[in-house]
Amino acid sequence: MLLDSISLSTNDELLSLVREQLTAMEGRLRESLNGQHQSLTAATEHLLDSGGKRVRPAVALLSSGLFAADVDHAVSLAAAVEMLHTATLVHDDLIDGALLRRGIPTLNSNWSPDATVLTGDYLFARAASFAAQTESVHVMNLFAKTLMIIVNGEMRQKFADETTLSREGYFQRIHAKTASMFALAAEAGAVLGAASEAAITGMRRYGIKTGMAFQIVDDVLDFIGNTDRIGKPVGSDLQRGLLTLPALHYIEANPDDPDVAALLNGHQSDRQVRAQLVQSIRTSDAIDASIATARDYVATAKSALSAATVGKHLHTLHAIADYVVEREF
Repeated sequence: MLLDSISLSTNDELLSLVREQLTAMEGRLRESLNGQHQSLTAATEHLLDSGGKRVRPAVALLSSGLFAADVDHAVSLAAAVEMLHTATLVHDDLIDGALLRRGIPTLNSNWSPDATVLTGDYLFARAASFAAQTESVHVMNLFAKTLMIIVNGEMRQKFADETTLSREGYFQRIHAKTASMFALAAEAGAVLGAASEAAITGMRRYGIKTGMAFQIVDDVLDFIGNTDRIGKPVGSDLQRGLLTLPALHYIEANPDDPDVAALLNGHQSDRQVRAQLVQSIRTSDAIDASIATARDYVATAKSALSAATVGKHLHTLHAIADYVVEREF
């Protein structure tokens, strides 16, 4: 199988160059504003304690460092990116009815829908506040556009017929869901460093391609990952009717599979059909084919940095792109 393992210690080494700035970011994320309701404080702490490798803010800090941006502004950008990501997870879990994330209860598993929505809204506002602290109208504009892309993508998914989803539709969805935020992190860092238009475009391309690979690998791990590590049942995407790249690869290669036919003929709610398909996909070439696609995205991401100044920041951005397709959790 093409997916190799990578240890958490290796991940720590990847982030060592920006460790001090990530620590500063964590402090900002956990700050309680004057008059902040204690429930919002508790919810924020719960979410920040639930895990996550901070890859997105690391990309923002590395991009900022690559172009010698102001460190304080870079930390604000990283905080904005991570808080935006956290806020989207709150709403995603509510929409999906998810009770666990990374093995930890979601907010909506204990709170009412209205309290969960309000918490997500508050976190979006905090993220916007952090973005404003960069003192860059350009960055604020990128932040707003990214949020619009994310919400528009969620609406497309909500009203899509998943049983007729094409690869094109899948790639559009993961661009909105994941790649757009990686693009924000990479591009905004270059903007803060007053990089050239060509360099900014290259960083955005790096972010998009790395984010696409990141989500594809997440979707692969949904089939082959360790349940304890990924924090959800194996095959949960397909079990809730979501066709990701491994499933699309398998369906295209096995159109005569009776479970595929049943799924596409309106039996997507049949748990037995889904369970059998999950097992078939797990042991098929669809896994390697999906990882190969992710590796192609990573190669394109790294090539987008070809004009960047050689140094530790560039090396680490390359290493993060490689890590995206080598991780296992």
